[in-house]
Amino acid sequence: PTPIPTRVVPPPEPIQLPPGFGISVFVQGLGGPRMMALGLDGALYVAERGAGRIVRLPDRDGDGLADGVEIAADGLRAPSSLAFYRDGALYVGETTRILRLRNPDGDGVFQEREVIVDGLPDGGHTTRTVLFGPDWSSLFVSVGSSCNVCVEADERRATIVRYDPDGSGEEIFARGLRNAVGITFRPGSDELWATNNGRDWLGDDLPPETVYHVRQGDDAGWPYCHSGRIVDPDFGAEGACESVSAPAVEMQAHSAPLGLTFYTGQQFPDKYQGDLFVAFHGSWNRSEPTGYKVVRVPMEAETPGPVQDFAVGWLREDGSNWGRPVDVVTGAEGSLFLSDDGEGRIYRLFYAGDAEYE
Repeated sequence: PTPIPTRVVPPPEPIQLPPGFGISVFVQGLGGPRMMALGLDGALYVAERGAGRIVRLPDRDGDGLADGVEIAADGLRAPSSLAFYRDGALYVGETTRILRLRNPDGDGVFQEREVIVDGLPDGGHTTRTVLFGPDWSSLFVSVGSSCNVCVEADERRATIVRYDPDGSGEEIFARGLRNAVGITFRPGSDELWATNNGRDWLGDDLPPETVYHVRQGDDAGWPYCHSGRIVDPDFGAEGACESVSAPAVEMQAHSAPLGLTFYTGQQFPDKYQGDLFVAFHGSWNRSEPTGYKVVRVPMEAETPGPVQDFAVGWLREDGSNWGRPVDVVTGAEGSLFLSDDGEGRIYRLFYAGDAEYE
């Protein structure tokens, strides 16, 4: 296993983790950090939506803390996600457009900027998540719905859209996904997996939040059907759930699952290898708040098992919260990084066994 860095900055309040795991504040003071990606240099890059920039958070001395916040691109319009192409170009998802950044200078600041997709729909769910397929031939962009539940005028809403890497060839890859903020490929496969945020105002426990294994041409059913089995009371009719794709995982309603990642590091114990981790942003439309945590979905022979709490504690007993998890990604040294846009922190979740650290 990779040796665990020794410097740990404890979170301001306790976080409960499985035995042997620890959590440290990797960096703080960011403005609305959302989705993350590893650069070709192994450094962590973050879409800092509130500050309108992409920042790099290197740990060159390997002490487990970011050396500083380095700007890779600024002057952006609420960037919520980023993805590196195989040639090192950085693709950024803004609400209405996708940018391609190239030619970083000696300080790693990208000098060239071009809009490769423009005119994406605005309003409603405004984040756009970008992701390259494993063979680099496709750029996937998730576009959430304009509403809680409605029939959309723009067919790209509530979908995952596919493009060629130059922004051409737009096509709907899968539809009926109300808001698939998190998209990722299962390592070693061509399987696209996505979180999906269910509709509001059907009570505290319906419909469940979901994770889908998304195949081309799938229709997950929104706004007519939810979770593959619940007919919408406003838009559904008899048969609304026939021929829609069923979710791979169901989770507590109103948890707001965002980022997800399959753990690919060597630091965690063997039983965590390949497991799915999901960040819950937390509820706003529930009588008893829920979410505000990270869960683990064990993968047994490529089949997801029951959802388990992994990192819990951002939701206080009185219903207030002190953080809102957004994205999870496996770091180059095997830790799991977690962004929090409620308090502007990036956390490092690591496995230390029974070791003691300063």
